[in-house]
Amino acid sequence: MTETKTSQNVSLLLLFILLYCFNPTHQLHPLDPLTPSELDRVRTIVTTSKPNSSFHYVGLDEPDKATILSWAPTGPSPPRRAFVVTRIGHVTHEIVVDLTNNFIVSDRIHGGQGYPLLTFDEQVAASGLVLKYPPFEAAMRRRHVRIEEVTCGSFTVGWYGQRSTVLTSSRVVKVMCYCFGGTVNLYMRPIEGVTATVDLDEMAIIEFRDRLLVAIPKADGTDYRESVQKPPFGPRLKPISVVQPEGPSFTIDGHSIKWATWDFHLGFDMRAGTIISLASIYDIEKQKSRRVLYKASLSELFVPYMDLTEEWYYRTFFDVGEYGVGLSAVALEPLRDCPKNAKFMDAFVVGQDGKPINYSNTFCIFERYAGDIQWRHTEAGIPNRVVREVRSEVSLVVRMVAAVGNYDYIIDWEFKQSGSIVAKVGLTGLLEVRGTNYTHKDQIKEEVYGTLLAENSIGSRHDHFLTYHLDLDVDGVANSFVKNKLEKSKAVGSPRKSYWKVVSRTAKTESEAMINFGSGATELLVINPSKKTKMGNHVGYRLIPGSVAGPLLSNDDYPQIRGAFTEYNVWVTPYNKSEKWAGGSYVDQSHGDDTLAIWSKRNRKIENKDIVVWYTLGFHHAPCQEDFPLMPTLSGGFELRPTNFFESNPVLKIKQPDVN
Repeated sequence: MTETKTSQNVSLLLLFILLYCFNPTHQLHPLDPLTPSELDRVRTIVTTSKPNSSFHYVGLDEPDKATILSWAPTGPSPPRRAFVVTRIGHVTHEIVVDLTNNFIVSDRIHGGQGYPLLTFDEQVAASGLVLKYPPFEAAMRRRHVRIEEVTCGSFTVGWYGQRSTVLTSSRVVKVMCYCFGGTVNLYMRPIEGVTATVDLDEMAIIEFRDRLLVAIPKADGTDYRESVQKPPFGPRLKPISVVQPEGPSFTIDGHSIKWATWDFHLGFDMRAGTIISLASIYDIEKQKSRRVLYKASLSELFVPYMDLTEEWYYRTFFDVGEYGVGLSAVALEPLRDCPKNAKFMDAFVVGQDGKPINYSNTFCIFERYAGDIQWRHTEAGIPNRVVREVRSEVSLVVRMVAAVGNYDYIIDWEFKQSGSIVAKVGLTGLLEVRGTNYTHKDQIKEEVYGTLLAENSIGSRHDHFLTYHLDLDVDGVANSFVKNKLEKSKAVGSPRKSYWKVVSRTAKTESEAMINFGSGATELLVINPSKKTKMGNHVGYRLIPGSVAGPLLSNDDYPQIRGAFTEYNVWVTPYNKSEKWAGGSYVDQSHGDDTLAIWSKRNRKIENKDIVVWYTLGFHHAPCQEDFPLMPTLSGGFELRPTNFFESNPVLKIKQPDVN
């Protein structure tokens, strides 16, 4: 039987090799995500060697940075490789597959703490176990809940010190369930007090708790679908149309996008989601393209809840490393998620069996015109004359949405003609609601860790910390990080008493670069110390923060040990290809010993080096009734803005688009 399967796999492998080698149209950028045919070949190569592999991550094992920067489309392509994380039995394997020569380069067993991404298949299987478990069925009868109206979700359990417990000695999840009877808004109807612990490797329930009876919130008023809403309604707005009669101003060639003076590569990863690479802007005055960044992506998304009850204390999620923001990407809906002038792009992930899965409409790319002003001035100082000049703001947006459980994250990268890159995130979707017997705030005489939003429904307080990996290459690889601190100074020889001045300091090591906003006015720049403008200023880009928030957990609290990379809003490290996940390579049940905070303890030199900036934007969310039953979008972001990068205003000569 084994010999037959092996021969079949070898035949499939030979077929893939023939299709690949004799495809005359095959031409990939070295940073292009793995194609469906490549993902198929990865699966065949790995399963031929290791038949019982469970696939948890497959992504591009990209070439070294120097190789990418020296690559030319007309030259030879570097070898295509895949990085694969599998589970075989109870062991995690890191496998590198050479797709150019079709063989396994290396197979390393992960022996440290933590586990890889959860797969959708095993989460569904864990939920299915609970629904057929006799004690759970009895618990539902006890609550007069029909099992046909119950669905469940899997929750990672975290880590809480060195205690040897069922939660830390094996790869497990907690399963909690909801009632969707009378509504599709299942998160507003939690079945509180009932949890099961499932061992994912054995796919077996190893612990079950029916701790207390709590009222299940009502379905009335929770359904958010337009089709089921009842009067009274708000006023209907008149039609709005965004039309480009001559077509878009951007072009897409594979994964390379050109728009206005911008040129960049759009990639995708099961874990990170959107990846922006090789972003360059054409300098009209210098008549050449100048690189701004090598790579930018979301590195981790830390969401700790503040509820300390037995069913909630472990809800301290790391959505990138535990669930996968790319794996959680959803199809964008034309005319709702994206305007009429948008173009769409698919992406591919793999299932637990390694087979490629097509995610349709993962990205939309569109030009945004919303009546904003790029620049303007009215001059009335000239006698008998008024001069008015205005330019409309048109920008390019790359959008992806990830639905990670109850929350939908709208992830945008916006490119402006001024040279700015703006990263935005919108938080919407559904709150995590805890069931309670309280029906009015006046009944509450204890700490309930949230806000009573409706009868029997407490919206739990929590945080969102999004850490971005920003490999800036400002006009070249060797950069420095400069902190311009605005200091109050005493005025001398003037009727004035005080003024502020700029005191610049170049960070020489990692410890000197760490920044917490709120400790004083500071401008943060990445400069190229070897290049100056005609006026003698170093060319650079400035990080303009937004949505600033820091952790409020104690540093010795276990979730914060794992999420220590949020302790500073800004970190700067020397480029290291292996350092791309702020929360570590294996986050599920990790101990916080492989994070950005740990790497930076080496205090490496960063002056005039190839450096990476890590920026964390955050939200403290104390829910309110307007968040019920569905939360309007809450947005934040940051801007990378040219600072002495150009000799003068780069949009002075930008022509006004025809706007009808």
